[in-house]
Amino acid sequence: MDRLQFAVPVRITTAPGLPVEEIYSVEQALDFLQGWPVRRQGPVYQAAFNACFGATVDLVDTEEACRAFMAFCRVSRLLARDMMVPGKRSGEARGLRA
Repeated sequence: MDRLQFAVPVRITTAPGLPVEEIYSVEQALDFLQGWPVRRQGPVYQAAFNACFGATVDLVDTEEACRAFMAFCRVSRLLARDMMVPGKRSGEARGLRA
């Protein structure tokens, strides 16, 4: 497995009615983030961008970058409704959006 590939793809939807996209890696997450409008780039965006970039130069763990990207997607209301993420207790999964 590529060291920059996410263990579980991040499922996003950019607008109601559009198909769900799956982001499989740090590189795909960076591509998505680089296309994000400048006027909507806040601290959560910057944290996700920094984490993903850091993963490309071995300063950040890939899964930490995935969590930062997922947090950005959650805050930006991009996570697909069926996106499941690991819960705080072992083996538990929960959806982040209703």
